[in-house]
Amino acid sequence: MKRLLGMEMIEKGLLEEMGLELNLKPWATDGGAHFWEVPKTAFRSVYDDQPNAHKKFMEKLDACIRNHDKEIEKMCNFHHQGFVDAITELLKVRTDAEKLKVQVTDTNRRFQDAGKEVIVQTEDIIRCRIQQRNITTVVEKLQLCLPVLEMYSKLKEQMSAKRYYSALKTMEQLENVYFPRVSQYRFCQLMIENLPKLREDIKEISMSDLKDFLESIRKHSDKIGETAMKQAQQQKLFSVILQKQNNVKFGKTMYINDRIPEERSEIVLKPVFEEEDENEEEVLTVQDLVDFSPVYRCLHIYSVLGDEETFENYYRKQRKKQARLVLQPQSNMHETVDGYRRYFTQIVGFFVVEDHILHVTQGLVTRAYTDELWNMALSKIIAVLRAHSSYCTDPDLVLELKNLIVIFADTLQGYGFPVNRLFDLLFEIRDQYNETLLKKWAGVFRDIFEEDNYSPIPIVNEEEYKTVISKFPFQDPDLEKQSFPKKLPMSQSVPHIYIQVKEFIYASLKFSESLHRSSTEIDDMLRKSTNLLLTRTLSSCLLNLIKKPHIGLTELVQIIINTTHLEQACKYLEDFITNITNISQETVHTTRLYGLSTFKDARHAAEGEIYTKLNQKIDEFVQLADYDWTMSEPDGRASGYLMDLINFLRSIFQVFTHLPTNSNDHAAMSGKVAQTACMSACQHLSTSLMQMLLDSELKQISMGAVQQFNLDVIQCELFASSEPVPGFQGDTLQLAFIDLRQLLDLFMVWDWSTYLADYGQPASKYLRVNPNTALTLLEKMKDTSKKNNIFAQFRKNDRDKQKLIETVVKQLRSLVNGKKGKTNI
Repeated sequence: MKRLLGMEMIEKGLLEEMGLELNLKPWATDGGAHFWEVPKTAFRSVYDDQPNAHKKFMEKLDACIRNHDKEIEKMCNFHHQGFVDAITELLKVRTDAEKLKVQVTDTNRRFQDAGKEVIVQTEDIIRCRIQQRNITTVVEKLQLCLPVLEMYSKLKEQMSAKRYYSALKTMEQLENVYFPRVSQYRFCQLMIENLPKLREDIKEISMSDLKDFLESIRKHSDKIGETAMKQAQQQKLFSVILQKQNNVKFGKTMYINDRIPEERSEIVLKPVFEEEDENEEEVLTVQDLVDFSPVYRCLHIYSVLGDEETFENYYRKQRKKQARLVLQPQSNMHETVDGYRRYFTQIVGFFVVEDHILHVTQGLVTRAYTDELWNMALSKIIAVLRAHSSYCTDPDLVLELKNLIVIFADTLQGYGFPVNRLFDLLFEIRDQYNETLLKKWAGVFRDIFEEDNYSPIPIVNEEEYKTVISKFPFQDPDLEKQSFPKKLPMSQSVPHIYIQVKEFIYASLKFSESLHRSSTEIDDMLRKSTNLLLTRTLSSCLLNLIKKPHIGLTELVQIIINTTHLEQACKYLEDFITNITNISQETVHTTRLYGLSTFKDARHAAEGEIYTKLNQKIDEFVQLADYDWTMSEPDGRASGYLMDLINFLRSIFQVFTHLPTNSNDHAAMSGKVAQTACMSACQHLSTSLMQMLLDSELKQISMGAVQQFNLDVIQCELFASSEPVPGFQGDTLQLAFIDLRQLLDLFMVWDWSTYLADYGQPASKYLRVNPNTALTLLEKMKDTSKKNNIFAQFRKNDRDKQKLIETVVKQLRSLVNGKKGKTNI
């Protein structure tokens, strides 16, 4: 301080001596912060203000130093005596100080010796207190750590016991409650670092359990579905039995709900319920068949871990994959009903599990998810069934498939899944079922026709008569009055066909069972399918039968009789359907059976075939004709082939007496068929004989041959006049031979003048003789060679007769050419 003050004074004096003015701020005010500013300012003034200032400054500085040295010397001289006195006193004190030091050292030694034991005891006390404090601290820390260690040990036990959900809860307690208390310890850090690994282990283990569960339910889906479908079927059958009992209680007959009459349903239902009673105590649920604990555990674990969404996505993804596998059918599924049953049970098992998961968990499976999955599955199921059912040709297999689909639909409907599209599919399968039935019954009808003998049914006694009547609704009062043995007009195929049509109705009715349709719809379906059977299948079989070569005229006549009785039985078939469905025929929308038109068409076809075969038979006989067209004299009797033909025709027309005449309509019908057949035969015979005369290969005909031919025509006329079939008026049948008769009379009488004179007049005697026909026959009779001696008798009587023939030929040619001239005969 003094030094600073002195320097300041020196600088100030120097500056004043140099004539430099400088405002110096007190250095003490800011603690000497401006001390160095003074020299800097002074030096700047020395060098900047005046020339030669430096030299002057150095001189002044030396003078100032000398002055100060003098002042310092004065000051030291002034204080020297005091300094010396102080040293002297200090030397005196040193002796006392050494004595005091010796005393203090001795006292300290004695004190140290006396305090050694105390120090030892004190150290012991300190050490004990430290230990006591440490023990207390350790106890306190252990009280904090022991629960943590116990919980961690509990965690390990839970992991070992696979109680993973409890282990996760324990981890939460450790993290939230226990670890914060002991977080400063290293073992706690190790535990904290180990918990994420344990969580991952739990996730992997639970996911592995879930995978095992998914694999297990995939293998057991068919068993689950089988149980569910069996329970649904038993529930339905129980409802049917209960409803039947109520109907019996109220005196009602039940058809539609059972879809079959009661006596048939009892046969079907009784064994089922006997089995149900035996197994009543063994009703299993899906929980009994499947252990769902892996799903619950995994769901809870992922929920605790906050990763529930990952678990849900994985579960749904895997289940969708399994659904696609379940919905993929085997290639040969359509071959047996077991293939379809296995397919349905797996699907039912899949959705039963999903429904259970939906109701026992929250969020893992939602209703929207199951609906989406079901809609996807339903579309696939319908496509699969539509494709595979198209391969089914056995109606029994199609019916079993329908029953499986109904049980399948009822089962899933009980779990809340919409199944209307399945019942719509059943209507498509119903059409296919009807087609397979029609094919099957076509074979049945063919077998019946093949086994039929096409002869009336012989009845020996009353028992046989009642047996036939019980199978076929036949009523004939006149026949009932006859004594045994007797014959029914139809053949064995008629009651068999009637029975098979009823069986077809029963078979068609079986498919309508449990389709949830009204009685009116069932009735309409039965009638439509029966109409298809009659109009398509039976009609086709009848037409094919009629066209078969081995079916003769007798068989055709019997077929006509059979179709007549089948036509009459159609009203009984309608009554049969009405009794089944309880729908009156008077209902506005009731479909009628088309059996009447079917059997009429078959009968008309049979009649046409009779006419055709009869004409073919006539042609066969005519082909046996062996005329000697150059014979001079006739044999005097008709040709053998013609007599055989007439006898054949008599026997054939005798068969027509068997045609049914039990009513006026049928009597008229049978008479018409017989008359038409007889007229057709006579006309065809007449035409065949005429063609024989006019055959282009026949070059010449003698008068003897004409006379012989006339004898054959006379036999034909006698046959026609003998009324082989009753009902013809007058000589209607004989008119079939009028063309031949007039032509032969013209040549036999040689009445050319009358023919040519009356030609073209309505009352002409030879109105049916065509000029062209007469010309052709006349030219065959001309004497065109030496061998021809036809006109020898005319030459003997009148040689001019040859010219007459030539004139007739010219006139006939003129008529053929449309020119008519006068005759000079």
